[in-house]
Amino acid sequence: MNRQKQKRMQELVELLNKAGKAYYQDAQEIMSNYEYDSLYDELVELEKELGITLSDSPTVNVGYEVLSELPKERHEEPMLSLDKTKEAEGLKDFLGDQKGLLSWKMDGLTIVLTYQGGELVKAVTRGNGEVGEVITNNARVFRNIPLKISYQGELILRGEAVIGYKDFERINEEITDVQAKYKNPRNLCSGSVRQLNNEITAKRNVRFFAFALVRAAGVDFHNSRASQMEWLEQEGFETVEYHEVTRETVEAEVIKFSEKIAKNDFPSDGLVLIYDDIEYGQSLGRTAKFPRDSIAFKWADETCRTKLLEIEWSPSRTGLINPVAIFEPVELEGTTVSRASVHNISIMEELELGVGDEIEVYKANMIIPQIARNLTRSGVRDIPEVCPVCQGRTKIRQEGNAKTLYCTNPDCQAKHVKAFTLFVSRDAMNIEGLSESTLEKFISRGFIREYADIFHLDRHQEEIKTMDGFGEKSYNNLAASIEKARSTTLPRVIYGLGIANIGLANAKMICKYFDHDLARMLAADAEELSGISGIGGVIAGAFVEYFADPVHVERLERLMKELTIEEEEGTGAAQTLEGKTFVITGSVEHFANRGEVKALIESLGGKVTGSVTSKTDYLINNDVTSTSSKNKKARELGIPIISEDEFLKMT
Repeated sequence: MNRQKQKRMQELVELLNKAGKAYYQDAQEIMSNYEYDSLYDELVELEKELGITLSDSPTVNVGYEVLSELPKERHEEPMLSLDKTKEAEGLKDFLGDQKGLLSWKMDGLTIVLTYQGGELVKAVTRGNGEVGEVITNNARVFRNIPLKISYQGELILRGEAVIGYKDFERINEEITDVQAKYKNPRNLCSGSVRQLNNEITAKRNVRFFAFALVRAAGVDFHNSRASQMEWLEQEGFETVEYHEVTRETVEAEVIKFSEKIAKNDFPSDGLVLIYDDIEYGQSLGRTAKFPRDSIAFKWADETCRTKLLEIEWSPSRTGLINPVAIFEPVELEGTTVSRASVHNISIMEELELGVGDEIEVYKANMIIPQIARNLTRSGVRDIPEVCPVCQGRTKIRQEGNAKTLYCTNPDCQAKHVKAFTLFVSRDAMNIEGLSESTLEKFISRGFIREYADIFHLDRHQEEIKTMDGFGEKSYNNLAASIEKARSTTLPRVIYGLGIANIGLANAKMICKYFDHDLARMLAADAEELSGISGIGGVIAGAFVEYFADPVHVERLERLMKELTIEEEEGTGAAQTLEGKTFVITGSVEHFANRGEVKALIESLGGKVTGSVTSKTDYLINNDVTSTSSKNKKARELGIPIISEDEFLKMT
């Protein structure tokens, strides 16, 4: 019997280490958090029962060796994991007659900050608990970290670097190479914090929440963790939300925290309880893996049994085709859910997931639907051989520890989501409500295959209304925006097609030359186009090449049937700026943005470029005396630098 249990223990160690390596080193998920926790708990119980702990057991090893080019540094003291409980009674037993602090356990990357003489001098990641990576330059561009503080002694504190859900969605829309690396905010945060170029980090909107003060010599905290947190706040740090609790109040506070999860923008994977009495907590010491002054509370996930109806294969802009489980709707944590991402083929195989199986589902961190376990395990079958969007051939790839499915067709519509994003942008069709992520969802479901399809999304309105992030109101707002976009101008349409090197200004020039006659424009050759003022051989060649493809012409014809072309704004107005070239820099006062200034110039016959050259006639900058590079260049070339007010007098 014991041999069987030992064999099972070895299997668990191997499986958990494999999953841990995939998650922490390769940013991949080969099993759900629910399954990992369940197997981990099973291993802990076996070790207790047998009195055996293997040297490579995840119960005694904290994390994995870091594998980056960043400098590494050993922590003064090991940064240990926390023991955990899923029951409020466990928190009560832990507290006894002590007072404690209950706070969020944020799901990001733990960072240690060091200040000396009131300035940030060092930031180090948790790493494997023993050795971390030095990311000081990156920490300096976190959104909310104070670079200088009033305290002049040596301050060492710990906190969590996180990226919120809203920023996660926004960043994923902007990043072209997301693939499996950025499936959740934690993975994105980890990649952002550990960048070699902190300019990239600065764009990711990373925030830091302090959760523990390690050292601040000379400050009397009255032996209280709460006093430490208050002092950190006074020094300018954002701290994790925390509440003082006793055995009698802790359960009620847990409930209050749970009620905030759905509205909380920052990911969390539970709560942390620590003794307020510093000396008492430190006197307890630690085990090989856990400190004894604190404990983690993991939410007891609500699970429901349901039936798997189908596996929906959802293509992305990278060619990756993600499996999504569609199941009979169930109520979880106050909402109805019927879909859950399975992430990749490896997880499907681990779950032996087949249509018709009875499955248990839950919400990870009470937010994200996941499959906890498969009760009938009929096996994986019917992995698609063709892409559901373009019908191109698919290919299974091995990426690290995970098997993934890809579309091999370079012309797949799902890979061209950027083109559709340009088409609906403000300077093109100006359709609100169609973000890049929304377009990707619509394309993957086959709602959009070409531009004209956007004007027929009403065919799918019932399905759209049931999608995450949509409802009756959202759909109606989108429908109204689409209807409004039917009335537009020809330059906006041409620009929205995404022809190489053709911006809105070039589109306006071409349309103006041909008197907004689309047939003449399509019949023009490169020689005629290159003769237009402001249109060179490269732009002319790109225009002719685009419309030499009959598919492009046919799609444009179908699109034009959906539109009413209005006269271009400014057509017929006195071309007072014709032949003049402007560069716009700095902030504007009389316009909403520089784009509006550009539009006015172009409507009056002028041209706007991005850099100051000998061909520039005017540089518009409200800070005329600025020593900026553009102002300096303009002075060197003798180009007038005019304010916004001076420009308006010209119009």
